[in-house]
Amino acid sequence: MYLAFYGLEREPFRLNPDPRFLHLASPHRNVLEAMLGGVSSRKGLQVSVGPIGTGKTTLLYCLQQILMHEAVPEHPVRTAFIVNPVLTSLEFFEMLFDELEVPPPAKTKPAYLRAFHEILCEGHGRNGTLLLIIDEAHLLSPALLEEVRLLLNLDNYAVNVLQVLLCGQPELLTLLARPEFAALKQRVSVFTRLRPLTLVESRAYITERMHVAGLRGEVPFTTPGLEEIHRRSNGVPRLMNTICDRALAVGCRCQMHKISPDVVSEAADDLSIIAGPPVLSTVPAIASLSNG
Repeated sequence: MYLAFYGLEREPFRLNPDPRFLHLASPHRNVLEAMLGGVSSRKGLQVSVGPIGTGKTTLLYCLQQILMHEAVPEHPVRTAFIVNPVLTSLEFFEMLFDELEVPPPAKTKPAYLRAFHEILCEGHGRNGTLLLIIDEAHLLSPALLEEVRLLLNLDNYAVNVLQVLLCGQPELLTLLARPEFAALKQRVSVFTRLRPLTLVESRAYITERMHVAGLRGEVPFTTPGLEEIHRRSNGVPRLMNTICDRALAVGCRCQMHKISPDVVSEAADDLSIIAGPPVLSTVPAIASLSNG
């Protein structure tokens, strides 16, 4: 382990979400602010997309924590976080009620819908908000996406109680573009996109994670080494974490206090990470869509 060699107290590049290591680079900060604004303004349906490994799930956990921390009795907030949406209709409702910590009714679709409408009525009476977050939403079946639309239809109050956030890879856009989902797509009021980090943002990301891990002083990566990390990862945080962790292990093994591009290349090669073309998208970074 390289912790002692580089003066670290904990591993700086673990892949599991850890709020201590949350780094709000410009794209993440913009998306988080837009998500928070959409929920607080009760916009209804939000869609957020981003390439694999850009930090979507971490942001969703951050959003959930902020909302729960800022909730007040005059405006209670309840959240349900669906992590894996590869479910049948009844499994989806069972998980939804489990997340809301509400005893499930008779396990039939009509019973679930009646019970959920009662939850919305209670929320309306208390001036509350119910946020349903669905991660990996690009994996939603057409049938389950239709269930989401029907849930939104249950909320017929002047001020939306139910807020739905669909978050996934860019394939989610292809799914929503299908003709049968035109009505659902028209209900999207806030759209956000996460992009990979620039070189400057990548340097700041790596530096902050190492300082949070206990580093005193400069990071062990040379400037060319940082540039090679960015080149190999295309600025995708998950890939940067993997490459940095491996490069630190290689550097420790070779007793190198400064990690050069050659060490980074060796680490990336060990992980079979080959630099590809930059991740591009024609989708705007932030777009608020009016229902008209």
